[in-house]
Amino acid sequence: MTEETPHETGEVLIVTGMSGAGRSTVADALEDMGWYVVDNLPPQMLRPLLEVSGLAGSALPRVAAVVDVRGRDMFTQLPDVTRTLRDARPQLRVVFLDASDEVLVRRYEAVRRPHPLQEDGTILDGIQRERVRSAAIREAADVIIDTTNFNIHQLATQVVDLFSDEGSAQHTLTIMSFGFKYGLPPDADVVADMRFLPNPYWQDELRALTGEDDAVRTFVLGQPGAKEFLNAYEQAMIPVLAGYQRENKRHSVIAVGCTGGKHRSVVMTRELADRLGRLPGVAVRVKHRDLGRE
Repeated sequence: MTEETPHETGEVLIVTGMSGAGRSTVADALEDMGWYVVDNLPPQMLRPLLEVSGLAGSALPRVAAVVDVRGRDMFTQLPDVTRTLRDARPQLRVVFLDASDEVLVRRYEAVRRPHPLQEDGTILDGIQRERVRSAAIREAADVIIDTTNFNIHQLATQVVDLFSDEGSAQHTLTIMSFGFKYGLPPDADVVADMRFLPNPYWQDELRALTGEDDAVRTFVLGQPGAKEFLNAYEQAMIPVLAGYQRENKRHSVIAVGCTGGKHRSVVMTRELADRLGRLPGVAVRVKHRDLGRE
């Protein structure tokens, strides 16, 4: 081992993001899964941590470090430190936790604690300062988890889904249906719009059903352009997913939307999952964000 390059060993996860977005919950879930977790680590201590984990070998196969604005001015160096470490540790990934301003304010008010960057202002002032400081690392994150609509149990489940052992999979792909009227998923890498297809909602016999029902599936896939879209989209995503694997991007999200997230997007999400799940090295998960909201 040299001073410049840490030993290369198992997986390394940097957990960061907005204060109040669930970093402690994520750290607890990772620890329960057997990760060695270090909380509130200054970015400058990441290299020594990785050197120690390299020396420990199989004793520390999966290491996670929680790094955030509690490190004050030292936190601003996280993007530069991360870029340097990625060259030596291709297994290193960055997870950024986020939530809406409204939810973050509500969470801070519930625990009656000030935001770490609040100073003499309001909680919202602290949140805005943190967003500015975190913008660069958010942009470089491998995984963004929006916790706006999660309770602690749902967030822990999401962590298990994302970071449990995927066997031989080099890339985990989440394909998520959603409704545009409820807003775009903030963690989407790619968005596909299914509103070019006729809406089953306007068919009396289909309105109460969902895209999980065979009658709706038959209707949607029978529309002009549906199968052509699936064929073309599958082919377009093959080089994208292969590129993600080459770049060591371990997770991505395809968001498939329709008006309410009930009919067309659900059908097309299932179809894309069946097709893309056959690709080598790709593990596919399906999520229906807005199914049941109407």
